[in-house]
Amino acid sequence: MTRILVTGANGFVGKALVAQLATTGQSYVGTVRARASATDSHLVAIGDIDGATDWSPALDGVSAVIHLANRAHVMQETAADPLALFRAINTEGTLNLARQAAAAGVRRFVYVSSIKVNGEATHGRPFQPDDTPAPTDPYGISKWEAEQALAGLSRETGLEVVIVRPPLIYGPGVKANFLRLVKAIGRGMPLPFGLVRNKRSLIAVDNLCSALIACATHDAAAGHTFLASDGEDLSTPDLVRAIARGTGRPARLLPVPPALMLLAAGLLGKGEAARRVLGSLQVDGSALQRVLGWHPPYSARDKLAESARHIVESRE
Repeated sequence: MTRILVTGANGFVGKALVAQLATTGQSYVGTVRARASATDSHLVAIGDIDGATDWSPALDGVSAVIHLANRAHVMQETAADPLALFRAINTEGTLNLARQAAAAGVRRFVYVSSIKVNGEATHGRPFQPDDTPAPTDPYGISKWEAEQALAGLSRETGLEVVIVRPPLIYGPGVKANFLRLVKAIGRGMPLPFGLVRNKRSLIAVDNLCSALIACATHDAAAGHTFLASDGEDLSTPDLVRAIARGTGRPARLLPVPPALMLLAAGLLGKGEAARRVLGSLQVDGSALQRVLGWHPPYSARDKLAESARHIVESRE
């Protein structure tokens, strides 16, 4: 049986992934940064992640790695040199792990990258796996550089590399903008999105975990770059309605012209955030179906409602 190493096992995606692996009886080991987080026998503390991290305590008997641990995208960046910090963890840290994995006899390395490698928005057609990468921020650049470094290592060592670029990931326990949106809807707050006609791809954390396990275990996945989504693109008003169903509140959507919202957001210094909410970002995830026979096991609207219900009930 394949033994899978999951890095970042106590993170938002990592917790869901190890739970899914345990449910299916899959052999796994997870890594966390701090010893205090290594709360069971499946978890190993490895300290900070960079180009010098020693991964050997976690690699014994492992045949596949799913690498989640990273420095995540930061909305309010405070680092003096953000790109250097992202590179140290996301690029150099990833390549260091992959080198040690190859030397330890690991066969498959699944790297969870980001749709930011493709870009920030789509215009009329979904992103494709083979589009020319166009990252625009330090996070996306560091992820793209990691992908390139892994491709080179794969050619040198024969390590099977699989790249997965998800869009926005949601589910119970998610923070940041999704959490704020759920709270606003749960309070019955009117939202000015009634006239928005965009399309956005999302992925439920449980759907992503299912796809990652397929990428780690399916023979045909080696060497592929996959874009993963729920397979059901939603407009911002659709998203609000699905969340509202989970909160038990009606969706209160005001008919404000998007151009007016973009103008107001720009004057307030929130133009980038407004473009993400009002613009389109679609991905073509059909390669997962074509190559691996994988289909999202859960409905987007059901999982959005479930996530919202969990946030309301847990009072996050």
